[in-house]
Amino acid sequence: MLKKFITGMFIVLLTAQTAVFAETVVFNTQTKKIHNINCPSAQKCTKSCIKIDRKEALKRGGVPCKTCGG
Repeated sequence: MLKKFITGMFIVLLTAQTAVFAETVVFNTQTKKIHNINCPSAQKCTKSCIKIDRKEALKRGGVPCKTCGG
C-alpha cells in the first residue's frame, strides 16, 4: 500500500514539474517566428500560425520574435 502511494506521488510530482516547463507559443510556419500568446503579431496571424510548445517550435527552426521575444 505504501509502495503504491509513493509511486503515485512520484508520478504526480514528475507530471507537475513537466507542466511548469511547458510553454505554449504561437509559431508562424511560414516565417518561422515564435511569438508569445499576447504578442500583437501573433494575434494578427491567422493562416500560418499554430499554437505549440516552445521546445517544439525551436526544433522546427523557429526564431524568437523581435517584438515580444517569443
